[in-house]
Amino acid sequence: MVAAVAVAGMVTWRSDFWADGGVVRTAQQPSGEAVTTGLTLYAAGSRPQVPELRGQTLDGEQLALADLRGHVLVINVWGSWCQPCRKEAPDLARVARETAGRGVRFVGIDTRDNPAAARAFVRAFKVPYPSIIDDGHMMLAFHGVIPVSAIPSTVVVDPAGKIAARVVGKTDYSTLRGLVDDVLDETPATTSGSAKGGS
Repeated sequence: MVAAVAVAGMVTWRSDFWADGGVVRTAQQPSGEAVTTGLTLYAAGSRPQVPELRGQTLDGEQLALADLRGHVLVINVWGSWCQPCRKEAPDLARVARETAGRGVRFVGIDTRDNPAAARAFVRAFKVPYPSIIDDGHMMLAFHGVIPVSAIPSTVVVDPAGKIAARVVGKTDYSTLRGLVDDVLDETPATTSGSAKGGS
């Protein structure tokens, strides 16, 4: 396990944990500061609530994050125009497939995108989970957790609907799989079985 340090009620992994490097940016910093990439772990008693988002998916269905409560949930903000999103997409799809049997659910938030280009992206990278179309309000709902300009970004949500970790910038397989496994290990009894909205 990588060494970690406690920061203002959170635990933050150092920048050499993930392949591309970067600087850890904790949630305590003022929102006006420049966005830098990094990974933040939130201590169990200091986790922010995930927004109660609902919207239309790229497949034309309605999806509400509240319907996935009780599962470990991974939310990835992406756009087909975003080169780092293209680089991380195979790793996200791999973790989604590997952890589905343990009740983990993935949801994308497709932002600032053309729906046809977004659907082509999903087909090209064989993304096995739904994505909600961002109508311009989705990113604002994550204020204080994900900067509006930080695409891609990924959050891991515990079964109680609390954000356990976030990655601002591109994630990779080992980082994401480790984060998901850590949250699964916290609450193994609550993440089994099928769920509404899962794939």
